[in-house]
Amino acid sequence: MKKLLIYIGILFIAFGSINANAQKKIRLIDTEHLDGNENEIPGAVVFTGDVQFEHNGATIWCNKAYLFEQENYAKLFGDVRIIQGDTIHMNSEYAEYNGNKNFAFASGDVVMKSPDMRLTTDTLYFDRASQQAYYNSYGTIVNEDNTLKSKSGRYYINQKKYQFLTAVTLTNPKYILKSNHLDYYTNSGHAYVFGPTTITSKENYIYTEKGVYDTKKNFAHLLTNSYIKYDTQLIEGDSIYYDRNREFSSATNNVKVTDTVNKYNVRGHYAEVYKQKDSLFITKHAVAVTLVEADSLYTHAKRIVITGKEGQRVVRGYNNARFYKTDMSGKCDSIHSDEERGLTQLIGRPVVWNGDSQMTGDVIHLISNSKTEQIDSLKVLNNAFIIQKDTLGTGYNQVKGQNLYGKFKDNKLYEVDLIKNTEKIFYMYDKEDLIGIDKGVSSKIHMKLNDNQIKSIRSIKNPESQSYPDAEFPENVRKLRGFIWRGDEQIKSKEDIFPPEEKELHEQIVNKTTKEKKVEDKPMEIMQETLDYDKNNPKKPQLKPTIKKQKTTTE
Repeated sequence: MKKLLIYIGILFIAFGSINANAQKKIRLIDTEHLDGNENEIPGAVVFTGDVQFEHNGATIWCNKAYLFEQENYAKLFGDVRIIQGDTIHMNSEYAEYNGNKNFAFASGDVVMKSPDMRLTTDTLYFDRASQQAYYNSYGTIVNEDNTLKSKSGRYYINQKKYQFLTAVTLTNPKYILKSNHLDYYTNSGHAYVFGPTTITSKENYIYTEKGVYDTKKNFAHLLTNSYIKYDTQLIEGDSIYYDRNREFSSATNNVKVTDTVNKYNVRGHYAEVYKQKDSLFITKHAVAVTLVEADSLYTHAKRIVITGKEGQRVVRGYNNARFYKTDMSGKCDSIHSDEERGLTQLIGRPVVWNGDSQMTGDVIHLISNSKTEQIDSLKVLNNAFIIQKDTLGTGYNQVKGQNLYGKFKDNKLYEVDLIKNTEKIFYMYDKEDLIGIDKGVSSKIHMKLNDNQIKSIRSIKNPESQSYPDAEFPENVRKLRGFIWRGDEQIKSKEDIFPPEEKELHEQIVNKTTKEKKVEDKPMEIMQETLDYDKNNPKKPQLKPTIKKQKTTTE
């Protein structure tokens, strides 16, 4: 009897559509009961009990169906299932299907599944012609470890892509991502965000207005107005790469890293941060700004490395290191500062200017009080030489010895001792009148300074000295052996810490990035990148775009 009913039903449908295009018609495959009486639903054939249809490669099941053969349209009731190929499965309590438009509408506990995702919502529209499904009544998508929730969304089946243009939340066991515009690819797990977006985790807080996050590998590439915030540290830059697995970040162009606890920030145009190792590397117009008392200490080098936890921080600057503070500045080949020991070492042709005093030697140590954070004392080891221009510009006060030990008060040098093979040349005044020039040698020299000016020099232990009237003191003996005045190199402002080549690099990068920011929006395809490691250097991540990559200054 069942087969007979099926056969009659098929004939009934075929009779009304004999001149129609067969493959575009909704075709009955199976049913238990057929009712051609139009009293219940005018213009429709009613099928009940395990109803099955086929249309353009899709199979449709339900418990009851109204088929409007003339319109090529069906209403489906109870346990509705629509299967497209072996990839898309849609279940609902109710559905409508338009065969002419290849369009389905489903409502009531709707579930759409593919091999890599599951969508649940109350109402879903499925356009088979464009291979898109969309909803406007809140939906939840589950893809591996990721759960996405939003009021509306659109699924591009061929691209395996979800697009959300209203508030969406992506929840992962490691973080929560929130955005108003998210393109999510279920096969790769890539999430492309546009507009204000946050990624919150127990490790950090990330903000961006344009970027891509690889939810499978936990890599991110962040662009517009992006930053990463830890408990005490903030990382900013025009372009930020982030590896959550290693807690590694690299930032390019207009980079700034701020630490509120350690009271410092560093700036440059390329930086790498290993959070788990408490390590920071920065280069390209690099500068570290540290708060000392109520003053800021600016330190520059071609490369700056900061390591260590709070209270144990070590700062290393190498290749043409320079520093500036309102009452002190200096330069050397490399600088090494140990916060725990309160020791800063200047290595390689070091020179320090404190007020009008110039100090040089093979190595210079600045010792700070770890409690007050003020400079407490100074050591110049081997070939110590202190030079100060005479107050009236007549000549140079000079003192030299093997080692120099100085003491500071209120960040000003006020007492100095030089030991072993010491020599001096000192211009003596009575008010503003030069009364003589003292030249001598001894085993030790003690100096007193006031407001950074040498006020007295006293030779101790085996002194041999002689005073000369200015007119009787020959020009060729007015400079001690090894005298080099480096006043033209003195760093007199925070801008002076940068050599010309660093200033030029900075201007080039700033001009370039300023032009890029004036462009309203970069093409969408620039964001279509995959994140992967550089095979030749597995420690350094690299972006591999699917279009021609733009030149950058990233190392």
